[in-house]
Amino acid sequence: MAQQDAQNGASETASPTVSFAALKPQLFVEAPKANDAVTFYKNVFGAEEVSRTLNPKRKADQEIPHVLSAELKIAGSTFLVADSVDDSATPSAKSGGNGIVFALETEDVEGAIAKAVKGGATVDIEGAAGEGRVGKVADPYGYVWQISSPLKKDAEVEA
Repeated sequence: MAQQDAQNGASETASPTVSFAALKPQLFVEAPKANDAVTFYKNVFGAEEVSRTLNPKRKADQEIPHVLSAELKIAGSTFLVADSVDDSATPSAKSGGNGIVFALETEDVEGAIAKAVKGGATVDIEGAAGEGRVGKVADPYGYVWQISSPLKKDAEVEA
């Protein structure tokens, strides 16, 4: 048991277990395009805007407020969209190597891909996977979204 605990990161001198309330991926987009990205995710993927933080340095006379970050929810999962304020300090999907793909499930894969393309995304991969359909689109901000039909469960996984 002690060996298994050690493999899982536990130790006799470890501090008490820390728990987390949420995991929220943060997508950085080229400044000042966070507002455009929020609109894209709302229009294309049906995202719900949960909250928004405006940049305190924005000018009061600007028609469109400069978004610092926004929290969005898609299918019960939340993520943040933020302007990249310092290109050297924040990772960018366009720089390559971030290795992140966001997965969405829908019964209408072709319709979802068509809607994404109409909104400005490009098709990355389109095809079949197992018994379901799957496709990948790259949004205008460089992030890849896998869109697939839900897989049918043949049998419960044995414990």
